[in-house]
Amino acid sequence: SGGHYRPPHCFARYKSAILVAYRNQEKYLHHLLYYIHPFLQRQQLSYTIYLIQQVGNGSFNRAKLLNVGVREAMKDEDWDCLVLHDVDLVPENDYNLYICDEYYPKHMASAMDKFQYTLPYKKFFGGVSAMTPEHYMKMNGFPNTYWGDGDENDDIATRIHLAGMKIVRTSPQLGRYKVMNYDEEAEMQEPWRRPTSQHNTRKTWKADGMNSLEFRLLSRTKHPLYTKITVD
Repeated sequence: SGGHYRPPHCFARYKSAILVAYRNQEKYLHHLLYYIHPFLQRQQLSYTIYLIQQVGNGSFNRAKLLNVGVREAMKDEDWDCLVLHDVDLVPENDYNLYICDEYYPKHMASAMDKFQYTLPYKKFFGGVSAMTPEHYMKMNGFPNTYWGDGDENDDIATRIHLAGMKIVRTSPQLGRYKVMNYDEEAEMQEPWRRPTSQHNTRKTWKADGMNSLEFRLLSRTKHPLYTKITVD
């Protein structure tokens, strides 16, 4: 219920909140839930899956939704780890543990099939990442001002460095993911390009993030496999 699980026969060493920014991607959501619950249970984690849904027809704001997810999830539990997860990615290796690195933010989706299981570029921080609540607050969370898809990832990588941390990556052998919405033919016609950022992160990161987060909570409901947080 509510996407919450704890191992029945042992004490879980780690408590992880899985946060998924979401809008109208039901097909991917079904696939993700089908794979991710048994995957996490094999790792004997205590966890909850949170779906943070944006209403309306405006541009999607993944980064701000994840800020909302962190704020709401921390009301439930003193989580050891916040796992920020795209809805269309499925992990391929059971040994890719959904726990945090003690010292630094961890990029977990280090080898996606979409990019031939390599990093598309050095600063890439997209897909799936894990950080402790302390890491998250130290970098002031994610930016709230990125509307539309994708280019917030570079901002986040820059924030991590500006906050005096570095990115650690899951090894490519373990951090393998299948991208469910990957269109191989379209990709060959128009190769994936690194988005150009319109933001001056060095100037904005301390003022734009968790400390400036504003939203309207419309509902919070427990579904059989996840907790759904709907926001405006």
